[in-house]
Amino acid sequence: MTTFCLEHAISRKTFYAIRARAKTEGPAAVLEPKSRRPRSSPTAIGDDAKRQAIRVRAALEQSGLDHGPISVHEKMRSLGISPVPSTASLARIFREAGVARVEPKKKPRAAYRRFVYPAPNACWQVDATETVLTRGRKCVIFQLIDDHSRYAVASHVAWGETADAAIRLLDKGIAAHGVPQRLLSDNGSALNPGRRGYVGQLVAHVSRLGVEAITGKPYKPTTQGKNERFHQTLFRYLDKQPLADSLEQLQAQVDAFDLIYNTERPHQALPGRVTPETAWLATPKADPPRPKPDRPRSRTLPAESPVRTVPTEDSLRVIKLRENGSIRLHKVTYMIDGQRAGDDVIVIEDGDAILVADIDGTILIEHTRPAPGVKYVGNGRPRGRRPKSVPVSPMS
Repeated sequence: MTTFCLEHAISRKTFYAIRARAKTEGPAAVLEPKSRRPRSSPTAIGDDAKRQAIRVRAALEQSGLDHGPISVHEKMRSLGISPVPSTASLARIFREAGVARVEPKKKPRAAYRRFVYPAPNACWQVDATETVLTRGRKCVIFQLIDDHSRYAVASHVAWGETADAAIRLLDKGIAAHGVPQRLLSDNGSALNPGRRGYVGQLVAHVSRLGVEAITGKPYKPTTQGKNERFHQTLFRYLDKQPLADSLEQLQAQVDAFDLIYNTERPHQALPGRVTPETAWLATPKADPPRPKPDRPRSRTLPAESPVRTVPTEDSLRVIKLRENGSIRLHKVTYMIDGQRAGDDVIVIEDGDAILVADIDGTILIEHTRPAPGVKYVGNGRPRGRRPKSVPVSPMS
């Protein structure tokens, strides 16, 4: 027997078990492997628990809220349902019931690396997304969230993505929660067009408060990924609501969503899956920034017109630079400096000579009056984005 066991690579215990089974069930039964399934499983999930989990998932989906295994698990626990299946068991239940799609190529959560600011108000993210009202009218929803806690700071509905609407959104958030240290946005013209060569109205507005306006790389929306994911959650909710007929109705729907998002919905990206409001209150807010002093100006001038004449000298004018850093003088556009967009400059006309200086008196550019028919005068620099300076290698 020992030699037989060695030749067939089995143990003596297995040999005796096979021989006993052959005596009781016959030699043919030995050739069929027996099931290893236990006769009883006290921890098995019953059919009632499976049906209840599917009902909770359907209710969340009907309400326009997240209805994945984690969301269903948290909802069942908050409702006091016992026992609550684990998230892995819920995922298996949903797959078997055919209510969830299988995504084998989806990257696991452990593979993501998140960057989070250490405290509330350390950085806010702002972005806008387009939606529609009744009769196909388009509008825009501005959303402002806190990077640390994912708290929905403020939302604002407008007809278009404009700097004025973005400023109103930020002022609403600051009035309710204080001034943040940084403001992250994309490179849109209404939010932060700094990479296009001029300073936007929103950037100028927050800079006076001491807020540092930062942007992500062009065509890299993952930098603002928290806000992009926020859009997805918002639209899932709005899709289950009646189509709004006006901006006021849509604003009411968005405000209701913000309340649910902040106070009722456990956030899966937060430690402990707490609500954004809990994370917002758990850590002291970052200190507000110190406002930057305004640049000294020669005198206070009305802001109705971009061209403002100083009455003391006929040949001297104070003109506000356009968004691209140019001025318009006698139907001719003069390019001054895109980095100084929105600043006031002094323009002196002396015969055919035109001199432009900043408020401190530093000469920026000097021209001779162009010939008739000329509509544009450059500043001598190549148009477009300035090339980056490459340091010279010491080995060259």
